[in-house]
Amino acid sequence: MAVRPSSTRAPRVRNERARFSLLFALLSLAAVPAALYSTRLQNVNVPQAVGGEAVAGTLLGLIAVLLARSARAQVERTLARPGESAARAGKWLGLLGLCLGLTAALALGFFGLLLSSE
Repeated sequence: MAVRPSSTRAPRVRNERARFSLLFALLSLAAVPAALYSTRLQNVNVPQAVGGEAVAGTLLGLIAVLLARSARAQVERTLARPGESAARAGKWLGLLGLCLGLTAALALGFFGLLLSSE
């Protein structure tokens, strides 16, 4: 039985952009419950919380999608394909967070339009 010496092992290649993409995507999705929870803790009303969620969710989702795009480009350049699934998950979850943030911004805009028409 031949044992490969530890000095001949290739260093493990990691795709940090894919990991950060997934992290930012999860943070963009966590902005919704955090905004709703903030209305119970402090003197924050719902429109202020939705406004904060719209900004945070949109920006974090956009960062996640951009990081996933660069991670996928890095995956295509390597043979080992490290971080491929994390980049894919980061892209889709980031798009979901981006859509939730934009939806919150639209809802806040229509709420402001309704208040101004009174």
